[in-house]
Amino acid sequence: MRKSPHRFIREILSLTAMTGLWFEALPDLRRLSYHSLITMKNPLRLPGGDLEYAVLAKLQELSSASVRDIHMQVGEPKGLAYTTTAKVLDRLHAKGLVSRERKGMSFVYRARVARAVIDAARARAFLTRLFGSGPRAAVATLVDAVESLDPNLIDELAEVIASRRRLKNGT
Repeated sequence: MRKSPHRFIREILSLTAMTGLWFEALPDLRRLSYHSLITMKNPLRLPGGDLEYAVLAKLQELSSASVRDIHMQVGEPKGLAYTTTAKVLDRLHAKGLVSRERKGMSFVYRARVARAVIDAARARAFLTRLFGSGPRAAVATLVDAVESLDPNLIDELAEVIASRRRLKNGT
């Protein structure tokens, strides 16, 4: 059963307002909203760019690593200096995204935040920038783009919306 475009857009807008719209597939994030991330006592500070994100992703993959380990896998292939990799890990530590423990003369780093949380927060921040203060036009365009890619995706998105509403209402 197809819904009217206006009703469907209203559903998307209401879900966008709930901030969990695009992350239904991440069950551990269902109760984690962007608002809760940015209003915590120590708010989550996202990686500042592609290099910080790549270093953090590699650290999450390895579980724990030294600067040298990360540099060999991320910095060296990009032609970066060892000190650049060390500085990136320092920044991630200052942001609270990684912890470090001294082992001899160097540090061993560990990710403090799950990759799914970082990815969700980055996606939400991107959507906030994309939608701005008036998300209606952007959401309508997004619906049109999704429908042009695959009309069945609209129905799947409608199912996600319905599921999200049932979860929210406890039914």
